[in-house]
Amino acid sequence: MIDPFTPFIEFGFMRRALAGCLALSVSAPPVGVFLMLRRMSLMSDAMAHAILPGAAAGFLVAGLSLPAMTVGGLVAGLVVALLAGAVTRSTVLREDASLAAFYLISLAGGVLLVSLRGSQVDLMHFLFGSVLALDDPTLYLLGGISTLTLLTLAVMYRPLVMECVDPVFLRSVSRAGGPVHLAFLGLVVVNLVGGFQALGTLLAVGLMLLPAVAARFWARDLGGTMAAAVLIACLSSVCGLGLSYRFDLPSGPAIVLTAGAFYLASMLAGPQGGLLRRLVRGGHLEA
Repeated sequence: MIDPFTPFIEFGFMRRALAGCLALSVSAPPVGVFLMLRRMSLMSDAMAHAILPGAAAGFLVAGLSLPAMTVGGLVAGLVVALLAGAVTRSTVLREDASLAAFYLISLAGGVLLVSLRGSQVDLMHFLFGSVLALDDPTLYLLGGISTLTLLTLAVMYRPLVMECVDPVFLRSVSRAGGPVHLAFLGLVVVNLVGGFQALGTLLAVGLMLLPAVAARFWARDLGGTMAAAVLIACLSSVCGLGLSYRFDLPSGPAIVLTAGAFYLASMLAGPQGGLLRRLVRGGHLEA
């Protein structure tokens, strides 16, 4: 029998990958829970792709430089978020439609920019990440993002919950609605930039949303949902990395598919609205 922890004990690159994924697993799922609560889950996917042209521009200027790609991704993500909001307020388009338009433009533009200077390997790095190649600066970045996210959520937890549940009431009693909304969008972008460094632009949203959606079937209140989402994300990181090493699989897709397996299992067997629970309850009522 193979010890599942052996790769993390023997190989430094596996420990680095695990540390980076656990940092993302602590910060991204709570943000995903709020996205789900605000019915903005698909927006995170659009924002993940919006990061690509900024990171690609940093790559064109400085190569595979972590500071340049991070700053470029942050700027591009924030610009797209602000432009989508401006288009929604100024035209007949709803926010989801404007985000979809910017998402397609950003993805195509980012791929084009990478192709101008990079190779096929560089393009795959941008799209699917390189979680097994995390270095010290990237780990510091992921740890800083995790710390910033948790501190910010702790500070603005109550107004953020109220802004999700009843934004009209929040605007009537406080002026914090606008700043809280912008700060939350900033957290989304920052966590997607961190996910981009490890999992690539196509999979960055995986650890943010799949554990959050799966946790909905295990907890009734918001605090319990956030804790369950973090736990599922951490288990997905450990199991996904272990499976990728054991069966020689790409690490990023293995982690996201493991989170997807947890989601399917939760949807079937979760005590809070899971399919089996509903079927059993339905048969009992019929009797």
